[in-house]
Amino acid sequence: MTVIASVFALVLLITSGRYGYHRDEMYFLAAGRRLDWGYPDQPPLTPALARLMAAIDPDALWVLRLPAIAAATFVVVCAGLMAKELGGGRGARALAAGAVASAALVQTAGHQLGTTVFDLAAWSLICLVVLKLLRGADPRWWLAVGAVVGLGVQNKVLIVIPVGALAVAILLTERRKVFATKYFAAAVGIATLIAAPYLWWQADNGWPQWALSRAIAGGSSGTSDSPIMFVLLQFGLFGPLLVPLWAYGLWRLWRSPCRAFPLAYGLLFVVFLVAGGKAYYLGGMYPVLLAAGSVGLARVLGDSGKHWAAVGSALALNAAMSAVLFLPVLPVAQLPDSPVLAVNYDAGETIGWPRFVAQVAAARPPGAAILTANYGEAGAVERYGAEYGLPTPYSGHNAYWWWGPPPDAATAVLTVGIDRNRLTGLCSVVEPAGVLDNGLGIDNDEQGEPLFVCREPVRPWSQLWPQLRSLG
Repeated sequence: MTVIASVFALVLLITSGRYGYHRDEMYFLAAGRRLDWGYPDQPPLTPALARLMAAIDPDALWVLRLPAIAAATFVVVCAGLMAKELGGGRGARALAAGAVASAALVQTAGHQLGTTVFDLAAWSLICLVVLKLLRGADPRWWLAVGAVVGLGVQNKVLIVIPVGALAVAILLTERRKVFATKYFAAAVGIATLIAAPYLWWQADNGWPQWALSRAIAGGSSGTSDSPIMFVLLQFGLFGPLLVPLWAYGLWRLWRSPCRAFPLAYGLLFVVFLVAGGKAYYLGGMYPVLLAAGSVGLARVLGDSGKHWAAVGSALALNAAMSAVLFLPVLPVAQLPDSPVLAVNYDAGETIGWPRFVAQVAAARPPGAAILTANYGEAGAVERYGAEYGLPTPYSGHNAYWWWGPPPDAATAVLTVGIDRNRLTGLCSVVEPAGVLDNGLGIDNDEQGEPLFVCREPVRPWSQLWPQLRSLG
């Protein structure tokens, strides 16, 4: 298990500097420069980590990604420990760790700094500790659950949904007595205390994240999934070769004292499907299912070297397929002719940003402010704009809208990716300034986006700003 986790971490580290920043990473860096107890679209933990890594080295992408690599490696280790908790020996632990390390979701989440990988790590630790509690461990372990839930909320508030589903599932089983302890009440208090600053910020600002969640459920995000895709993608999140293993684990857990986990899986499947959740929202459940399946499979394999070799080959193949599709393995020039971009939407979001900013700089009239359509474009201008003397950009998207409009004194604004029809109601003069081209033939959100110079706003920007707000 240790060797597998080490190799996994090394692969992520080696590939961490290829391609470039993801739009979300540049957004986290921007949010970290404006550190707060909360933001309209996220809690403060990941922006704070981005700020910390930038303080170590602001120009090293691999440094920025170190926390994500550590968190993903922790998920792999937790899978092995869950197999041990379920009675598995050395082979079962290695099998569980290898299965999770080979998974597409874990590899892609561990490759870049983002909330998903920390959510996976928090949920994996919660599952591990709850397994202990269901199997009769000291009830003081509830205190650890409370602390992890609180920190998880500071990373991504979505974690309260699987936590709630697991609690309901436990109540529906004979193990409900694990709640009959003062330490459970203390755990709730600890979680609430740790999460309180962010929850207070949201309440004080009218719960803006609720509006964002509704926008995502309505399909506004580039990675939003239809109900059919939500179901189908469950077979690909960890790789199709692992489906029999986690399905076997689901069956084994159902027949064990830990049947709360398959119950929680079913509850979450229905909730996310009905609510319009993204497919990967269910991803945190698969490590415990794979751990349970690995324990059973290891017993079936016994001492047969041939059978172990066959299973190991399947895991290696799953890992290789995941790496090619979800890690920056292929040269950038080969991406347009590969299936990578069709499968992995985010790969295109890590390419071409320096060229994008260079084109913005070339199109910008002297003294003009910069207004972008989305946070990725604004984050890129903040990250690379200093080289060209560009000012801090503005955007009506997510937290950038909260950070304010261009100054009222700005009579000329270069707009990026905003439709001309929308600008005609804002400015007296709208001049074309070019079209963006990443030069790689890669169809990402910025390819073909228009540039306009918006002159003589019809009202001060502070009054126009409500019209430019966009969530999702």
